[in-house]
Amino acid sequence: MDVALIDYGASNLHSVAKALEHAGFNVSIANRPEQAQNAPTMVLPGQGHFGQVMSAFLASGFETVVRNHIQAQKPFLGICVGLQLLMERSEEAPDIPGLGIIKGETLRFPEGKDSVPQMGWNQLELVGNPPLLKNIPQGSFVYYCNSYYVSFDEDLPGAKTQYAGISFKSAISKGALNATQFHPEKSQTIGLTILKNFRDLSEDLIQSEKARVSLA
Repeated sequence: MDVALIDYGASNLHSVAKALEHAGFNVSIANRPEQAQNAPTMVLPGQGHFGQVMSAFLASGFETVVRNHIQAQKPFLGICVGLQLLMERSEEAPDIPGLGIIKGETLRFPEGKDSVPQMGWNQLELVGNPPLLKNIPQGSFVYYCNSYYVSFDEDLPGAKTQYAGISFKSAISKGALNATQFHPEKSQTIGLTILKNFRDLSEDLIQSEKARVSLA
């Protein structure tokens, strides 16, 4: 299964590429939009300040390619800030809009007994029957590094996590659109299983589309 890993300057690119390879993907690192425009599957990583990451992403010229890929309902995975970029806006950089692909916003964890940022392992509470999290046991630990969390207008299938008194959606899996706030590439066996699930999901979606086209 071929996947385009979008390279717009994200600092966690190497570890994501290695994890995708371990999950059975043939990884092509795309540092120009034309290298990803025909990709069957796409991964958008991200790490750091929303404003800086969003500005780098827009300057890279990948916006149209990513939008077209998602609108065509081709398999997509956003990781960490790669999820936050899909939202309409972020408290971290209120003057820089997000892509608005998912309705909602990114908010900062409140100060309190838990330190901000959240750095380390935390548990998943599965919501619905998300294919991205197939065979992931309830309560599994995954790795986070975030000061902000996403707040959706729509209740999407995926997983929730508790931190700083907030129950936030930490993964979504709706058809071809998938994203995680945590880092699967740093989440050891559970993270590798999630990436394998994404590979299997991608293969199923692509085969279904081929079958649909052949019958049309």
